[in-house]
Amino acid sequence: MTTETHAPDRSSGSGPLARSLVKLAGTPDDASDLDAQLVAIAQLAVECLPAVAYSSTTALREKAYTTVAATSALAAAVDDAQYDARSGPCLEALESGAPVAVPDMATTMQWPGFRRTARRLGLDASLSIPLFAGRGDAVASMNLYSRDKTAMADVAAHVRAAFGTGDSAPPKRRHTARPPATGADELAAGLVEALAVRDRIQLAIGMVAGRARCTATDAYVSLRVRAAEAGVPLLEIATRTLRRLP
Repeated sequence: MTTETHAPDRSSGSGPLARSLVKLAGTPDDASDLDAQLVAIAQLAVECLPAVAYSSTTALREKAYTTVAATSALAAAVDDAQYDARSGPCLEALESGAPVAVPDMATTMQWPGFRRTARRLGLDASLSIPLFAGRGDAVASMNLYSRDKTAMADVAAHVRAAFGTGDSAPPKRRHTARPPATGADELAAGLVEALAVRDRIQLAIGMVAGRARCTATDAYVSLRVRAAEAGVPLLEIATRTLRRLP
């Protein structure tokens, strides 16, 4: 049995990986297809990012960490080492809501169990990126594993810039001619837009909570129910709320 794959559209940063990240940001946390979206994003990361050899996705389910998606058993093994130790970059990214990079497995002193497993399996660098759904909290951490430290450093710089963290950013290019977009460009563009979606929904949640004098959780549920009743995406209801539409 073969699986048909398609080359990602990198013309404007609106390829399948970027679109999937944006779609996830507007998806209710209890949506039936949430895990399917996470699986698709992990696969697209490997397809779109040449620096990435393997990808996986970590989530916290019923107070236990689990790998929701993995493009190889190797990635799952590195995740398991972190779960066993109850520490590692994927757990930190999920808990903090910020990306966590390991630029060189050989020199990092943190997370010894993770480091030993990753190095034994021939990995040189990693990057864990929190993923957000409609409620606004991180629902998963996408873990990118690489055998190319230099290429992975560029991906990490793009991600840090997208989150507005760190001191470095992707190098600026001359504007005399538009350069071809890269997988890292697409990833960063998707993250920027996904974070913008999250911010819009959070603003709407805050508005509803203020008007109804209720908790943020109750306000989110209210928006979720209204979206379901109207048969429109959560983001649409959030946008209507911010525009003071019924």
